[in-house]
Amino acid sequence: MLSTLQVVTTVTVGLMVGVEFAVAFIMNRILDALPEDSRQLGHAHGGRMLGALMPFWYVGSLVLSAIWAVAGRHHPGVGLVVTAAGLLIVSVVMSLLLLVPINNRNKTWTPENRPADWQKQLRRWGRYHYLRVAVIVAAFTLLVTALV
Repeated sequence: MLSTLQVVTTVTVGLMVGVEFAVAFIMNRILDALPEDSRQLGHAHGGRMLGALMPFWYVGSLVLSAIWAVAGRHHPGVGLVVTAAGLLIVSVVMSLLLLVPINNRNKTWTPENRPADWQKQLRRWGRYHYLRVAVIVAAFTLLVTALV
């Protein structure tokens, strides 16, 4: 049972890391290369689409890691799992305080109603996102290390 939980947790967190890494280093660069209106519309669409999915993925990853930490409390590597869960908490808090407010504005923008500083706001979101990616990559690395 614990082995199944470990695999499901590691795969879930790993897929989340992959998606967020792709957003940071691939999708945002593709969108930023588009003409201004298309760029902004693409970011808004991505914000709506991923903004609906990611809360469940982040919280689900955290819950799975917490269950693993409790279920495996007498097994080697539990400290790594607890630390990974702590980092996932940090990523959720970062999301709620830093990224979600910007995303909630961005996903409603159109070329007709976007603010003058929309590009500045998206760059700020991007900087916070890079930091969040680093945090979840660290959490994923700890989970994988706990398996070995």
